[in-house]
Amino acid sequence: MPNVHLTKPMQEYAEAQIRSGAYANLSEVVRAGMRAIMEKDGARAFYALKAELEAAAEEVERGEYVDFDPRVFEPDAFR
Repeated sequence: MPNVHLTKPMQEYAEAQIRSGAYANLSEVVRAGMRAIMEKDGARAFYALKAELEAAAEEVERGEYVDFDPRVFEPDAFR
């Protein structure tokens, strides 16, 4: 079981969350924080992918592309 060391302000905040009834214990507070980080990372990855797709779409609109030939890309798949 991992130990979690919090700064005094973090500990006080977590205890206040527990006292208010928002969370039953420190484990729930930590899990909520981890979920928030995971969601943020997922959003970051989504927006990075979105930016790449937008850039690729702009290249296509400018005619900066080559036709994809699956037979050249994976010739063994067509034997």
